[in-house]
Amino acid sequence: MSNTVPSKTEEGAYPPQETKSRPYVPAKSVPSEFPLIDSDPHFKRVVAYARPSDYAWGAATAAAGPGLMLTWEKFAPSYVGKGGFAPIMRLTGVIGLGAGFLTFYQRSILRFYGFAENKREVEMDMKEMVAKVKKGEPLYGASTLTPYAQGMASRNSRYSGVFLHEIPWFNFVNHNQHGVDTAKYYQQAERELEAERTGKGL
Repeated sequence: MSNTVPSKTEEGAYPPQETKSRPYVPAKSVPSEFPLIDSDPHFKRVVAYARPSDYAWGAATAAAGPGLMLTWEKFAPSYVGKGGFAPIMRLTGVIGLGAGFLTFYQRSILRFYGFAENKREVEMDMKEMVAKVKKGEPLYGASTLTPYAQGMASRNSRYSGVFLHEIPWFNFVNHNQHGVDTAKYYQQAERELEAERTGKGL
């Protein structure tokens, strides 16, 4: 690499230097059996879109640990006494709650990725986004971060729901990189607004 300084022009100014722009890298998407809704949904959306069955699975998972511990204590007593067994149950309960929440969360987020049947969530997503378009609101919430910081946040948590059993990682950042073509929301909003205008004119 040359370290020579460019020579000045006859006017006494340095010639303009070429600026290299950072190439645009689109968000990666993973092939899925069902439609992709969001490759990096916000934590609040994942919880809001959860189904009753997700809560049931989460509760069952949370109760499994303490239930199993009580069963073991009944058939194979530890003989630690009430004072010794209570801390064990408290620890088991905390671990069970964590496992139950992760089970609940993962079942919901996998539908955003299209890895599980998600017809209900696709309809909810379209309804939510079209409503935002009509109100003139940002689709994925307002953000004070720079585009670069938003991209970095997205790259850190995109598809992280697949590895919740390894590293619990959630997206708490509003950004604009979600792996889907948002034009569909604006097109649907235009169709609905046109239908409303037509209906009023009849």
